[in-house]
Amino acid sequence: MALLVRVLWPQMSQSRACGGSEQIPGIDIQLNRKYHTTRKLSTTKDSPQPVEEKVGAFTKIIEAMGFTGPLKYSKWKIKIAALRMYTSCVEKTDFEEFFLRCQMPDTFNSWFLITLLHVWMCLVRMKQEGRSGKYMCRIIVHFMWEDVQQRGRVMGVNPYILKKNMILMTNHFYAAILGYDEGILSDDHGLAAALWRTFFNRKCEDPRHLELLVEYVRKQIQYLDSMNGEDLLLTGEVSWRPLVEKNPQSILKPHSPTYNDEGL
Repeated sequence: MALLVRVLWPQMSQSRACGGSEQIPGIDIQLNRKYHTTRKLSTTKDSPQPVEEKVGAFTKIIEAMGFTGPLKYSKWKIKIAALRMYTSCVEKTDFEEFFLRCQMPDTFNSWFLITLLHVWMCLVRMKQEGRSGKYMCRIIVHFMWEDVQQRGRVMGVNPYILKKNMILMTNHFYAAILGYDEGILSDDHGLAAALWRTFFNRKCEDPRHLELLVEYVRKQIQYLDSMNGEDLLLTGEVSWRPLVEKNPQSILKPHSPTYNDEGL
């Protein structure tokens, strides 16, 4: 992480602050501290990786036309789970902690950036669950845009301005997804660069904020990977690790959620 700071700092120092020079209680992070590694957490996942589903010629044809073929679980169950998963992104995330520790203004745009990050992490996880998971990803994104529009109406945004902003936010969303995907497949330098460009909008003077977000994304992706895929498809129940871990050793395999025969 210390190397990450030395590499990115000259590039970041040219931008205006996201945090300024003021110290925040509890965020004085030592750059040479040790973090929990992927190796430690990956041992918590004892379920096998999903194999590619075999589909018939008819299913391939209708999906090539833009329709969704038969899935492992009923679509209405997946839609309910997708709604729950999106809800977990906006109701189980501590936005106030992000505003404080990342020195972000309490605005609609900041809310969207934080929500986008958590939605993306859910998409990364569910894409591993074959066709059903990819279908769930589309539904999660659908619910996200419905929520964004509803929040804009509640805030009294002019319909014309809201429609114009939705186009800009859509473009930003897909650009962010591509950038985050590249970052998560890269090393910490690549992920930090993606977060700096998208989450901080190239405006961050304090490298500790970047370090904090890189660590958060890495551990969160690992934590989601430790969750059972079928449980996620049927319930959509997701919990999030704290932005700052009081006890890194507390990252254990999450308990499996309970649901009835109808997936509720």
